[in-house]
Amino acid sequence: MKKMVLVADSSFVIETIRLALRSAAGLNVIGKVDGRASVRRPIADSQPDIILVDEMQSSENALERIRECREEAPSSVILLLTMRMEDGWVSEALAAGCDACLSKSAHLPSLGTLIREIVARNIVTALPAALAEGKLPLGSGGDDLTAREREILGLVSDGLTNARIGRELWVTEQTVKFHLSNIYRKLGVSNRTEASRYAYTHGLLRRGPARPAAGAELAVA
Repeated sequence: MKKMVLVADSSFVIETIRLALRSAAGLNVIGKVDGRASVRRPIADSQPDIILVDEMQSSENALERIRECREEAPSSVILLLTMRMEDGWVSEALAAGCDACLSKSAHLPSLGTLIREIVARNIVTALPAALAEGKLPLGSGGDDLTAREREILGLVSDGLTNARIGRELWVTEQTVKFHLSNIYRKLGVSNRTEASRYAYTHGLLRRGPARPAAGAELAVA
């Protein structure tokens, strides 16, 4: 049974999704989070298998919630439920950390089946043409690093091993490796030494963003 959390800014949307998933086999909606504020704490605490993010009234809010979810639950499958399927918007969502976009025009009773197929990787589609051709770049070096990635980069630059970093941040070693692979990709480097050199030469270690002390609460579904 896959644990699932819904992120939205409308109780109507959340209830509609819950009803659509009520009879979906293999999916257990364990909670809902108000997407109008940071979702870091409830997502980090619950570590769901699947996170379904609604596009919400503010596109930037939706993208920020996706970034937070990807940072706090790197192993989760993150899905965006949206009315807009244009290449530009889909590319932004993918760049923020979304695994797939689901159209709200899809047959609602089939939502559960669609989610299961995506999670099982039985549905794989090509990237939007503009993104695949490099016209919409995914990242911009150090400026594209998340707060957690900067934190890990700093610890790597201090010479800590993956296991030690995991203990420092209370995450698994596999999670550290996941973040490191993203860091390498964004910086255009291939190992810890190159990443550390890049961090020092580009001043990435001067800023040390703190983990937010408060955020949205996870409401049990």
